[in-house]
Amino acid sequence: MNIIRYIIQKEFRQIFRNKAMLPIIFVLPLVQLIILSNAATFEVKNITFGYIDNDKTPFSRELIEKFNASTYFYVLTDYPTAKIASSAMLNGDVDVVLEIPPYFERNLQKDKETDLALTINAIDGAAAGVENVYVTQIVQQFNKNAQIDFVFHGDAMTQRQLIETIPLFWYNETLNYKTFMVPGILVLLVTMITLFLSGMNIVREKEIGTLEQINVTPIKKYQFIIGKLFPFLILGLVLLTVGLIIAKLIFQIPIVGSIFLMYGYTIIYILVILGMGLFISNFTETQQQAMFIAWFFMVIFILMSGLFTPIESMPQWAQFLTEFNPIKYFVQVMRMVMLKGAGLSDIYPQVIKTLAFALVMNGLAVFSYKKVS
Repeated sequence: MNIIRYIIQKEFRQIFRNKAMLPIIFVLPLVQLIILSNAATFEVKNITFGYIDNDKTPFSRELIEKFNASTYFYVLTDYPTAKIASSAMLNGDVDVVLEIPPYFERNLQKDKETDLALTINAIDGAAAGVENVYVTQIVQQFNKNAQIDFVFHGDAMTQRQLIETIPLFWYNETLNYKTFMVPGILVLLVTMITLFLSGMNIVREKEIGTLEQINVTPIKKYQFIIGKLFPFLILGLVLLTVGLIIAKLIFQIPIVGSIFLMYGYTIIYILVILGMGLFISNFTETQQQAMFIAWFFMVIFILMSGLFTPIESMPQWAQFLTEFNPIKYFVQVMRMVMLKGAGLSDIYPQVIKTLAFALVMNGLAVFSYKKVS
């Protein structure tokens, strides 16, 4: 145990001796958490909206006012013709163009139906779909107010009883997207720091020649590996702690579940990442190589983790591959424990799979590490 303790002391001294590395370890991840949690959002706002009002009646002006009152739309201008509106969309000046036909009010009152022409810039298909939903909701609300509230029967006017749904939003009552993203971004930062540092640590020893000197000592393989990786386990937990404090104080993210359960799972997960980093370092000779390989796998794991896009929307073969992605399980556990208050029985499948990954990755890392070239 004394040998492991001395190696751990040596690693901590080496980490804190490198003044350039300290901001990268402690400051940049926290800055990224604050920035990415505000920037990484799929909410579509400030949609530039143009319209062509061929009717110019109180009904058409009331419909345009509905869009003007919406927080999602920025009503740009009234285009005189469809040709000018199409030119504006081609130049990127407008995202959505609504064309109101002539006799809009008359047809709506007399025939109870009319058509609206909607043109959406669909280069970004996901954003275009959301914009279409926004427009449809506003038009339906306008139609409800204009036609459905009162139905005439002869000379009498009676109010129709409408079915109204009252939604109840669990786990994120305000529908704040940061509540969904912050736990995932926190997973991303803990993963990146621990993977990159553990991957480059032993490679750096190779570059400066100290690894060969350590290998000729009577230090056993397991002692060296434990002493090398333990400091990064502590750093990962420190990053998680600071990140949780920022999530609570700045973003008001609720932490409903057990903190101890969260930390317990995080220890198992960091062991997986440290094993990956050590495994990568065993087959690389320079820090640049280790960084490139670690980043290659990191991008794949992040994109297939469900952090930004739902796993259910992926093809079947991609959903199968996500079963071997440890980041996926960490994202799930963080969101379940923080937002839902999940207990150990709820995250038991994720714990078992992550523990299996930890055993496999660290086993491969230890087996592939050679004290003799």
